[in-house]
Amino acid sequence: MKGQLFPYGDSVKTRNFPFVTLALILVNVAAFALSLSNFEAIIQTFGFVPYLFPSAFAVATIFTSMFLHAGIDHIFGNMWYLWIFGDNVEDKTGRIKFFVLYVLSGVIAALVQYLVDPSSNIPSIGASGAVSGILGSYLVMFPKARITTSMGYWLSETPAWFVIGFWFLIQLFFGAASLAGYQGSNVAFWAHIGGFAFGYLAARAAKKLC
Repeated sequence: MKGQLFPYGDSVKTRNFPFVTLALILVNVAAFALSLSNFEAIIQTFGFVPYLFPSAFAVATIFTSMFLHAGIDHIFGNMWYLWIFGDNVEDKTGRIKFFVLYVLSGVIAALVQYLVDPSSNIPSIGASGAVSGILGSYLVMFPKARITTSMGYWLSETPAWFVIGFWFLIQLFFGAASLAGYQGSNVAFWAHIGGFAFGYLAARAAKKLC
């Protein structure tokens, strides 16, 4: 989750324990630990490679790739964001809908990254796309929530719309830069953008139906 004010917590209180959020974190951590046994082979086998899509195996790796991470900082960032924001979205939507939102956000994220760079043979891994979808939904559901964030050496209570909006602008900036040929990072920014957009639009649609 690159390009953000680092969150430490939010002001929204949950009514129910976030079982699905916690389960997803545990599964991701377990998958990361298992991947360390033969990291390169597992990433190459179970990461999503756009070049191989739409073969049946590549379709399957859209799902397996969501639970693989490139390192401690990668999985920590994704799981921290999932813990901070996921519990509130799960509480609002209910457990089953939250799980569906998470998975579909990850699927859409992978497909958007494929559309942007279909010839890439670099495995795409990480829960960033799915977590981005949770951020998009959180923005719709709790735009005025206060997020405790670090700004340099200072902690600040910052509105959710600013924290998440700033993060999204960074994704757009680097995503546009990647289209212009900038190759300074292996981060799949368009997966973040796609997952976020799906989560945001899904929450807006659900809000209208309520």
